[in-house]
Amino acid sequence: MGAGVEEERQWQHTLPAEPVFKMFAATRSRLPSAGQCREIEGLFAPRYGHPAVPLHLIGCEPAEPLLTVLRRRREYDQDWVELRALDRNGREMYRLPVHLRIETARPSVLGADLFDIKLTDGGPERPSTAARPVWETWYRGVPATRNLWAPYGTEGRQEWLDLTTPDWNAQGPDRSGGVHHLDGRFVTDAPGLYCALAEALVGPGGYFGREWNAFKDCLGGGFGIARPFTLVWHDSQVAREAFADVFPDPASELTCFEDIVCLLEARGATVTLR
Repeated sequence: MGAGVEEERQWQHTLPAEPVFKMFAATRSRLPSAGQCREIEGLFAPRYGHPAVPLHLIGCEPAEPLLTVLRRRREYDQDWVELRALDRNGREMYRLPVHLRIETARPSVLGADLFDIKLTDGGPERPSTAARPVWETWYRGVPATRNLWAPYGTEGRQEWLDLTTPDWNAQGPDRSGGVHHLDGRFVTDAPGLYCALAEALVGPGGYFGREWNAFKDCLGGGFGIARPFTLVWHDSQVAREAFADVFPDPASELTCFEDIVCLLEARGATVTLR
């Protein structure tokens, strides 16, 4: 969509006297126009607001910085803090930034010297309910078995990808060459595709991108594997059928499955479909 919009100051928008909005079949303006209109209702609706939903911190063992905040709460209302979820080995799984707006704080139901703290708002970035079983799996440590993500639906698989992060401390030089096997039996959606690709190339629980652009960047090196290498894609027909109607680029005739194969080959990989 293209439009003439004047910004007199930040976040205060006004339309020109005779605005024209053009519609295209994709995000590339060189494509033929699909039509145009004079007005769009809701274009300047607020996009960043969200209803406040409290967050309860149960059984907090406060160190001195948090005790200071509890004594003088209002002074720290605008401060940001990070909640970090750790697995049983102390490895960080997830970070959640929240405002330190404390609504209530009282002795915890879990025991003496602990506090139950209610934050006014937990922010918009909280993981979905689909993340709970995924977190329970990762809490035991970085997965060492393949296809543990497979039983989850699309949302759960995306949550799985969100827990995969490069371990820069353990990162050695990229390995080139070799034959890598992709188990394609469960590649039925986009998150499943990137879960399976990462497991094939760097192992269970490994990171190799969470979407097309990130995967492309990883193929450039620095994430454990470098070209050339061979990828044997077993049960590739599952993905071919799952993505038969998914075209990432409307200007191209390649499906998502074909697009990934072409990308791999363009980056120097040999892809064998079985």
